[in-house]
Amino acid sequence: MRSSARFVARCALILYTLFFIDGSKGQRQCTETDYYYEYTECDSTGSRWRVAIPQNPGFCTGLPQPVRGTECTFSCRAGEFLEMSAQECTQCAAGSYSLGSGIRFDQWDTMPAGFRSVATSLGNDPKRDAQPTCNSSSWVPQGNYLESNRDECTVSLIYAVHLKKQGYVSFEYQYPDKSLLFEFFIQNDQCQEMDQSSNTKWLQLTNHGEWGTHTVNLKSGTNILYWRTGGVVMRSSVVKPVLLKNIQIEGVAYTSECFPCKPGSFSRIPGSSTCESCPRDTYSGHGASSCTPCNTTTEYAEEGSSECKNRPPCSKKDYFQIHTPCDHEGKTQVIYKWIEPKICLEGISGAEALPESGEQEECPPCNPGFYNNDTATCSPCPAGTYSDGLKPCSRCPAGTEPILGYEYKWWNVLPSNMKTSCFNVGNTKCDHMNGWEAARDHIHSGAGSSDNDYLILNIHVPGFKLPTSESSQSVTEFGRITFEFETSCMSDCEFYFMMDINRESTTVVQSWEKTQKRQTYTHTMSKNAAVSYTWAFQRTNQPSDVRRYVNDVARIFSITVTNAVDGVSSSCRACALSTQPSSSACVPCPPGHYIDTLTSKCLECPRNSYLEPHATPGSDACKACGPASRSDKDHRLCYSDCHFTHTEGNVTLSFDFSPLGSAGSLMNGPKFTSKGTKYFHMFNISLCGGQDRMAVCTDNTTDVSASSSQSEKAEGSSAVKTFICQSTIIPASRQGFHAALSSQSINLADTFLGATVDDNLEGIKARPDLFPQKSKKVPDINFFFRSFEGTSSCESGRSTVVTLRCNPDMSTKGVLSVPSRCPEGTCDGCTFHFFWESSGACPTCTMRDYHLIEGVCKGGQQDMLYVWTEPKLCIGGVTLPDKKTVPCQGMEFWVHLGAGTGIFTAVLLVCLTCYFWKKNKRLEYKYSRLVMSANKECEMPVADSCAVMEGENEGDMEDEIVYTKPSLFGKLKAIASKGNGERYENVQLNSSHSKALVWS
Repeated sequence: MRSSARFVARCALILYTLFFIDGSKGQRQCTETDYYYEYTECDSTGSRWRVAIPQNPGFCTGLPQPVRGTECTFSCRAGEFLEMSAQECTQCAAGSYSLGSGIRFDQWDTMPAGFRSVATSLGNDPKRDAQPTCNSSSWVPQGNYLESNRDECTVSLIYAVHLKKQGYVSFEYQYPDKSLLFEFFIQNDQCQEMDQSSNTKWLQLTNHGEWGTHTVNLKSGTNILYWRTGGVVMRSSVVKPVLLKNIQIEGVAYTSECFPCKPGSFSRIPGSSTCESCPRDTYSGHGASSCTPCNTTTEYAEEGSSECKNRPPCSKKDYFQIHTPCDHEGKTQVIYKWIEPKICLEGISGAEALPESGEQEECPPCNPGFYNNDTATCSPCPAGTYSDGLKPCSRCPAGTEPILGYEYKWWNVLPSNMKTSCFNVGNTKCDHMNGWEAARDHIHSGAGSSDNDYLILNIHVPGFKLPTSESSQSVTEFGRITFEFETSCMSDCEFYFMMDINRESTTVVQSWEKTQKRQTYTHTMSKNAAVSYTWAFQRTNQPSDVRRYVNDVARIFSITVTNAVDGVSSSCRACALSTQPSSSACVPCPPGHYIDTLTSKCLECPRNSYLEPHATPGSDACKACGPASRSDKDHRLCYSDCHFTHTEGNVTLSFDFSPLGSAGSLMNGPKFTSKGTKYFHMFNISLCGGQDRMAVCTDNTTDVSASSSQSEKAEGSSAVKTFICQSTIIPASRQGFHAALSSQSINLADTFLGATVDDNLEGIKARPDLFPQKSKKVPDINFFFRSFEGTSSCESGRSTVVTLRCNPDMSTKGVLSVPSRCPEGTCDGCTFHFFWESSGACPTCTMRDYHLIEGVCKGGQQDMLYVWTEPKLCIGGVTLPDKKTVPCQGMEFWVHLGAGTGIFTAVLLVCLTCYFWKKNKRLEYKYSRLVMSANKECEMPVADSCAVMEGENEGDMEDEIVYTKPSLFGKLKAIASKGNGERYENVQLNSSHSKALVWS
């Protein structure tokens, strides 16, 4: 194999030589300026040849013959280059430098050879042409650095390099704005992305004005380097671009020439591996070995300048005012100082003079937790004591403990745990300038050296310490920081509040643009860790050599940090005492317990109530949960257990929302930015359950730390865990990023207020008009949530209403949607509305939801069937009783029974009629006999007896009584005559003796 490779290489060299010999007839002899040397590709043995390449093929003849070159892994030391004629390492001359086996790019006046800037759209349509919208987006050289785009377009900076051996690439960058995505990845010559861990692909955010360094190992062979940026959804009108500089690549095996020092730098001695920047008030040109001084009387030059500039006349923009520290008499005064370095001229026409110092005045009092010991400075109170700043330190009474923290509201000097600095975009600190200045009742941003400087204020908290009574609580808040501020700007200024947990990654918590009225902002800390809080103010992000906005200022009036482990105490609070009779030590309360102010004992909060964090001792520290909510066992929060009951009149509806699942998701969109980027809004909603069933939104683009494990994410991490959260999703694209991107996760609801059929709860209003209801047989259930974390547009925080509606035609999971009139989920930016329509939102079935149907009796058997009442508006609960078959009597039985009863009744009526007819004839005969026997005077002899004597036959009686029954007309007449007192009947008696007897 090796012999065949050598044979092929030699044949190629022979053919190459013959080609140039054949084409060189009749031409002049080549000189050293007519050609240059290159190495052939290495063969399988690691060997190569040095060949001469003509500058202009065919112009001359007599090129040097190919000779065997150095080994492929050969390289020179830093400060040397490989001189190809002798194939030996030679030192670089003064004014130049070499990395030996590496290359460096640190001059960005123009785009260096080999670099390309390619813009594409983040949209996931591969057929879409991005040029009409993204043709103006690119990486732009800015002298000392490269600047990325500021829009949603995906812009890739590409550089291809072939390494002879394993090496690395290193570069410096600024990445202050998470509105942009920034990734670095490597491809091979087959355009296949090489394996990279997430912490080397996605770059971490940097502090404003500070540069980070990123290093990635490279394999031998072809490496195509990509620096890719792209916006997701620009929430801010002012986007901070990514800055890139000092790109260095190691592993190229040899350098055939030295690089001249860029203007503004120099290398004094031969064999240099780097160039130094020229000091202030000096300058240098291209490839300089020393710097030339400026005429400081009339000229000046910044550090690393390539020329001197004329000093302008001094103006009001060239000085600033400060308050002097307190002297031994407790006095301070306003003085004026020139901005350093001073570049203006005094004493010339049109120049402003430095104003006189102000009058002395009394120093402000000490801040709470400090005391004045008759010196010019304030000292912190000893441990276990407290002070309001006006009185000496006092020890806390028995049964109380000091409240630790910082409370800064007077600003004679910056506190010892606060630092200030000033950074220029070009990585130069503002020499002799403070980023912030104390001004008695506030601190304000300093002058800086240019309008686009970052003015930094930082306070470091090593950790947090909860009060003793709360030390065993399962708290979600270890401390909080509150500050009051305002900004006054004529430009596009921006004010940032950032945090850095355990020195891992800086995260922008909140930012404000342009002029802001005086306001207060609070941020809570949910993890006990060391944290650095940083404020940064930038007047404008546009670089300029002229000061225009020196009067733009940010002011902070007060800063308060609670529970700081190294804090001081401004007051004391009651604590729970030990049960030991002789002990007065404070003891921690169990989770969910409050301190009884009368007994100093720990008492558990009532059922379905939560313990308010950092509340004053007493029963008022326990707050009742809202309707249809319950508290967890530690009384940390309230949540819904997926059960709800509603009573209206004598009807009670019971709901079980468990079939809906613990969490729901809604992908809202798609939407498109002005540059054509497609994106979605993803909402995750946790309707039921406590801390262990929260919704989670995770960013997969930024804040990836190699040192922090997935099981223990730092505060300020990209994951948001709460009841309701939102993420911005960009789908995977063949032209853009290779996987779907999730970023800009925000918390919409971290507190459950309750569930009710009413449209209003604690000031949050549901909007029934957004979701018209067709049937009101089952009422809508409204779940109310709130997030108390304020934003620039929602000072009191965000609120959310989730409306559940019963729809038996849908699945139990149902459909989650947002209002058609407000497709973003919110109509005002602060209150979000979601609509969840599902059969799982129907009430639980009861016995009133079904009825009985009796079947036809056949063969003595009858079916009893139970069916649901339509429309069925319930789910789960009771089940339908089983079908039953019972004995029954058919129609033939009832017909026979009716016929028999009729015949019996008819026969009975005939018999009774005959009997009464015969009896009536007998009575008529006796009556007629009685009438005939009456006398004409109508006198009746006294009867011995009116009864038929024993043995007397009815037929032998001479007398007959005839009774005439009154007619219906007669009865009615008798009833009518009752009003006149007439009550009588006439009876005619007939007798054989023609005697009559009249009864009346």
